[in-house]
Amino acid sequence: QTLLQSYHSFTPSDSLDQSIHANTPRDKTSDTMTATQSNEKSFKDKEKPSQIRSSNMIAAKAVSDSIRTSLGPKGMDKMIQSANGDVTITNDGATILKQMQVTHPAAKMLVELSKAQDIEAGDGTTTVVVIAGSLLDASQKLLLKGLHPTRISDAFQSAAKACADILESMAIPVDMKDTEALTRVASTSLNSKVVTQHSPLLAPIAVNAVLKVRDQNYVDLRDIKIIKKLGGTLDDTATIDGLVLPQRFANDFGAKKVEKARIGLIQFCVSPPKTDMDNQVIVSDYTQMDRILREERAYILNIVKQMKKAGCNVLLIQKSILRDALNDLALHFLAKAKIAVIRDVEREDIEFVCKSLGCRPIASLDHFTADALSSAELVEEIPGAKFVKISGITGPAANKTVNILIRGSNKLILEEAERSLHDALCVIRCLVLKPALIAGGGSPEIELSLRLSELSRSLVGLDAVCYRAFAEALEVVPFTLAENAGLNPISTVTELRQKHANGEKNTGINVRLGMVTNMLDENVVQPLQVTLSAITLASETVRSILKIDDIISTVR
Repeated sequence: QTLLQSYHSFTPSDSLDQSIHANTPRDKTSDTMTATQSNEKSFKDKEKPSQIRSSNMIAAKAVSDSIRTSLGPKGMDKMIQSANGDVTITNDGATILKQMQVTHPAAKMLVELSKAQDIEAGDGTTTVVVIAGSLLDASQKLLLKGLHPTRISDAFQSAAKACADILESMAIPVDMKDTEALTRVASTSLNSKVVTQHSPLLAPIAVNAVLKVRDQNYVDLRDIKIIKKLGGTLDDTATIDGLVLPQRFANDFGAKKVEKARIGLIQFCVSPPKTDMDNQVIVSDYTQMDRILREERAYILNIVKQMKKAGCNVLLIQKSILRDALNDLALHFLAKAKIAVIRDVEREDIEFVCKSLGCRPIASLDHFTADALSSAELVEEIPGAKFVKISGITGPAANKTVNILIRGSNKLILEEAERSLHDALCVIRCLVLKPALIAGGGSPEIELSLRLSELSRSLVGLDAVCYRAFAEALEVVPFTLAENAGLNPISTVTELRQKHANGEKNTGINVRLGMVTNMLDENVVQPLQVTLSAITLASETVRSILKIDDIISTVR
């Protein structure tokens, strides 16, 4: 064997090397080692799904923990700095996650979850992410006990359905004519925002706006336009009847207001036509230049005469991206004809303007007739405010929109007020779709936890364990509310459990007094739809993360 080994060390041929090693006892050992290595590799491959699952859960829980401190009325605010230096201060979960730089694919699922809750209910965007993080924590503990992800997933789905049934039984029906109840709901939504001290003013504005634009059981929030203007304070915020345009009059026609206005909205340009991009006109002498100028004057004058003939005295011009929608010569002629001009109306605002005025946009001069115009009592430019107000709009198709003008001392306050008002509008819209209320302050989550725990005792097998874990996970909402309010979370949650066990199902955490009280007496109420969609969407996201066992990168 020594001879063979020495021979092997000097033999260059691979084939000879293989033939010699095939007959030595050492080769059996190496074969055994190779087999062991392949077994270890396959064993490692079996471990891979659990590693991927664990990685996904850790990433998603990190996102949940990052916004957990901003839950509730006493929650902290986040300062978000963008790449260009813009700063945003907010505690709105959807806004924080939308602007957060998230790279992990599982963490991005929680960002999408927050967006889905924002679309579905408009409020509860922080709550839904916190619940999802807690459910992921519960499922991770169940996985460590040896439960299969599919069993956990199915049990969580049935637990979410049971939660929906329990919430439906707890709901208090609400009459849409009861504006006081609706205002209480809007106030609860605004209480957790930066602008909470202005909720007595903003809540009735939100209620009146939604009730004005609702069509039976449908509300299109695009019919409510929020205009932000620097100057003044939030106390100057108001609903304005008619239409508000954030532009000023483009020409000086002798006054800053027009009475008995006939308004036209055009989508064509009041300026001389130009050649195509790759063509040019060469002028060789002054007579040709004069002729071009005369033709331009005649062309614009013809347009202005036809507008005056139709009876128009206020002209709204859509913003043009190809060429100037209006030139100085056209402004001069329009001023001579006593036609007030408001230029650069944004393309996305055209539908809203048409719905407000009850007119249709005019695409060409041939269609500029008297029946295409709308009527209003007064069009005026508000001095110092840099916007135009159109009031007293008449016509059967007009006044189907609402304008809310927000005033504020700085840009940060204006943006946060707009976000807060949007949440309040969404909450009232939820009540239009499903007119039912439940108590707030963490009371529905504690009640659900208690009922699910009772239900788990009547079940057998793994479902009972998963139901109990789901029930415990829901306690994260009252626990976090107490923690953020500076209370002792353990004593507060245990006291809540005891009250709910005695049948006080509307008892929740009163962060104002720092104790456990009846939430209905404190007027802390929220729409059923918000909690319902939060639990449903959170459980669906957790189920999706549980079922992922590998991450595959594509070629492109």
